[in-house]
Amino acid sequence: MAKNKDSVKTRTLLGFDYGLKRIGVAVGQELTGTASALVTVRANDGKPDWDAISKLVGQWQPDEVVVGLPLNMDGSFHDLSYRAQRFGNQLHGRYNLPVHFMDERLSSLDAERELNSRSRKVQAADIDKVAAKIILESWLMSQASS
Repeated sequence: MAKNKDSVKTRTLLGFDYGLKRIGVAVGQELTGTASALVTVRANDGKPDWDAISKLVGQWQPDEVVVGLPLNMDGSFHDLSYRAQRFGNQLHGRYNLPVHFMDERLSSLDAERELNSRSRKVQAADIDKVAAKIILESWLMSQASS
C-alpha cells in the first residue's frame, strides 16, 4: 500500500502465534500501533482449522498478516520454524495477503507474565492469543521505527 509521507497508515493486520495444537490470533491497527488478543484456533498436529481462520479473515478483512517465527535462542531455525513458515505461505496462498514473519522468541513467556499480572488462572489458550498480540505489536513497533 503506497502512502505519501503526509498520509496516515491505517492497515488492519492479523497476527498468529503458530503451534502444533493451538494457534493464537490477534488483530491490530497500524494507526494505533496496538493489537488485541482475539481467539485461539485449534490445530491437529500443526494442521490449522482453516474454516475458523477463514471466518476471522472474513470478519476482520486484514490487509496483511504477521506470523510469529519460533527460533532457537541463538537465532537458528528448528522444525517448528519451518512449519510456521509453511503456515505463513499457506495463509498467503489461501487469502492472497502479504505475510510478514516476526521473531517470537520469549513471546509466550511474556504473555504468561502479562496474564499472571492480572491475578487470574492462566490457560494455555490464553497464552497463545496474548502471545499473538505481543508478536503483532512487536512487528508494528518495528515498522513504526523504520
